[in-house]
Amino acid sequence: MRHRVLGGTGIEVSAYCLGTMMFGRIGNPDHDESVRVIHAALDAGINFVDTADMYSAGESETIVGKALADRRDDVVLATKVHFPMGEGPNRGGNSRRWIVRAVEDSLRRLGTDWIDLYQVHRPDHTTDVEETLSALTDLVRQGKIRAFGCSTFPAEQIVDAHHVAERRGLHRFRTEQPPYSLLARGVEKHVLPVAQRLGMGVLTWSPLASGFLTGRYRQGQDIDLSSGRPKLNSARFAPASPLTAKKLAAVERLVAVADEVGCTLPELAVAFPLAHPAVTSVIIGPRTMDQLQDTLKGASVSLDDAALDRIDEIVPPGTDLYPPDGVWSLPALTTPSLRRRPADTRAAAGMQ
Repeated sequence: MRHRVLGGTGIEVSAYCLGTMMFGRIGNPDHDESVRVIHAALDAGINFVDTADMYSAGESETIVGKALADRRDDVVLATKVHFPMGEGPNRGGNSRRWIVRAVEDSLRRLGTDWIDLYQVHRPDHTTDVEETLSALTDLVRQGKIRAFGCSTFPAEQIVDAHHVAERRGLHRFRTEQPPYSLLARGVEKHVLPVAQRLGMGVLTWSPLASGFLTGRYRQGQDIDLSSGRPKLNSARFAPASPLTAKKLAAVERLVAVADEVGCTLPELAVAFPLAHPAVTSVIIGPRTMDQLQDTLKGASVSLDDAALDRIDEIVPPGTDLYPPDGVWSLPALTTPSLRRRPADTRAAAGMQ
């Protein structure tokens, strides 16, 4: 397993990172089997494990804690904060109030005294980024986290956070975790170049495009919506959807590229993000031992210029064939109150 330095942290991590979103009730509820999968990944040379407090409402962190009980010193452990962890206000977001509570909860579930990489899972337009960076900087100084990063942030907010940290003498985001796959290459336009320019490490998620690059879903074949990922989100796999048709058409052409390279489609998919010079590590998210072993075969695949040129012809650089699932939406566009003056103000303006 190849290793790379994570941004400017000096921490060496494996080129593949074990994502644990599928461990727990939304994926594999068997804790013992999930622990075995984690141990198998570590035995294969992976030293980087990524989780989040919201994965199965904390259950994933608990499973990871069990798996790392006797191996903590050998693992670079990453988790995240942002999404709500209960009913009522102030149980999520990027405020100091929530971050200092959430990190203690994560440390307890993970059974550890420190987190190597603590990531802000999404932006929060209600919290000043200085507030967030200040809280995270204090956690570094307290020794509870070693470094911190962001996940699925737009390029302009990454730059803004960097400038705030510089002006205020705060620690800065050391990493970014964006969605990146053969079918979703939008981050190549701005996010990856910005991360390179700022010396940030990049760990990418969803290399299998939510299952479309596993090879299980092909043109002309029925999609079983009653099991697996289609059951979790049937709209994503809707046969009549133009987006589904577009993805399946690209899959057929990408299968041909994989055949030319001499690998499977999933192996091509997990090898592709690592070809970009900005990418440090690719997050793989198996649910079972078989899925882990199949995915790890891609670690030996190296793509030459001819293969990458063929991929560029199928999905042009910087192009998303579909909106990557779970990506943060710009509040200025999705929240009417942020782009409309109050009705009485509009009426008064019209009378002038």
